Amino acid sequence: MAPALPNHPAAAGGGRRPPPDRSVAPAARSRGLGIGFAVPVVVFVAVFYLYPLARNVVLSFQDYDISSLYSGNAPFVGFANYRKLLSTPAFATAVVNTVVFVAGSLFFQFTIGLGLAEFFRRSFPLGRLLRSLMLIPWLLPLVVAGTLFRWMLDTSNGVVNQILLALHLVQEPVPWLNTPNTAMAAVLMCNIWIGVPFNMVILHSGLQAIPTELYEAASLDGAGRWQQFRYVTLPQLRPVISIVLTLGLIYTLKVFDVIWVMTKGGPANATNTISTYAYQLSFGGLSEFGLGAAAGSLLVVVAAVFALLYLRTLRAEPGVRA
Repeated sequence: MAPALPNHPAAAGGGRRPPPDRSVAPAARSRGLGIGFAVPVVVFVAVFYLYPLARNVVLSFQDYDISSLYSGNAPFVGFANYRKLLSTPAFATAVVNTVVFVAGSLFFQFTIGLGLAEFFRRSFPLGRLLRSLMLIPWLLPLVVAGTLFRWMLDTSNGVVNQILLALHLVQEPVPWLNTPNTAMAAVLMCNIWIGVPFNMVILHSGLQAIPTELYEAASLDGAGRWQQFRYVTLPQLRPVISIVLTLGLIYTLKVFDVIWVMTKGGPANATNTISTYAYQLSFGGLSEFGLGAAAGSLLVVVAAVFALLYLRTLRAEPGVRA
């Protein structure tokens, strides 16, 4: 066999060719992988969130009723649905009920949740077990929780009335769900019971993150329990409190299941909120889909405003990128 010539490619480098430059390939693969993961998310959001939202907004500007389902004709009416909705007394009642329902739920959920979080901050036997059991109301489906409270508050056979009668606290059964004076209190009790565990878990995590040195320094300065809570706990817990209240507000605004299962917005619209009223307009026999879509759009706008406030609060936190 003839020897390799000096200028032959095999003579340079001992017969091995230099490997091809593949430095661009990993970046391209990473970019393609990122796009592959992003596409299902984008499709899911577009199909199940953006399209229904856009369709609801378009529907709110149309005179869409039961006849439109058969004819396919829904005239464009501009802001007529919104003007009619804002001038309806039932909608004004729903707005007031929504404010009462949201404010009452947030106040008691936060207050009770903070008290329980402070209680479970101490270490004691079976503390973790009890804290786990406290999560049950939050884990139950809302329909189940509403059905449970409807049975408990039943006028004739409800366990609440039976206990009140046995303790001689009332002379006759209380019609919790059948009178306007007590119906809102009944649905509030159920929603508070559901939301307390969420507040307790988040606030408990915030309390655990507060350095114990701050309490020791405050104690050395002569601060009592209340002063430590006021000047140490609350300032350190303020970012967590703002997030808990904002998320609770967004969740409570859209509560529908509990109210519908317990009272269906009654009696006499005493528990009708914007969400239940929008459902009644569209699917409760009125078949005014345009008005229902307008009410739903207003509720989405309010929830979106508070969602933006939540994101702004989250972005303001040190070390958080949003």
